[in-house]
Amino acid sequence: MSTNRFGKELKEYNYTKEELAKFNYAKITTKNGEILIKLFNQETPNTVANFVTLANDGFYDGLNFHRVIAGFMAQGGCPQKSGMGGPEWAIKCEVDAPKQNHKRGSLSMAHAGRDTGGSQFFICFVPCPHLDGNHTVFGEIEVTQNSSLSKLRF
Repeated sequence: MSTNRFGKELKEYNYTKEELAKFNYAKITTKNGEILIKLFNQETPNTVANFVTLANDGFYDGLNFHRVIAGFMAQGGCPQKSGMGGPEWAIKCEVDAPKQNHKRGSLSMAHAGRDTGGSQFFICFVPCPHLDGNHTVFGEIEVTQNSSLSKLRF
């Protein structure tokens, strides 16, 4: 078992390509409506598997976007609602994968340093090239769904 610098297990999922191919979209429901996100299941398989597994297990149910910064991003996925919580494990960053540009509508993993992400994620309101190579982009709001971004304006 490998661990990160904080001693947390680095979880690896063993879904087949056929199973991963089923993880195409995520739907996030907010008080303002639904957000439909295309997942990069082939480019970032472990990150997508982690996100989908947590969602299917009900981990995200009832959680809010605990950090919303106008002109930047909205962050969610913290069970403590403080930005400090997450599962007992972490996952490796997949920043060398294709589609790793933080643009308007990108879904990306939040973390406290390389290979420390677990459940927290953020959605970019604007391009954020300073995050490229540091945070795993594992999905995006498709151009046809850009109205979904308006659901995050709390």
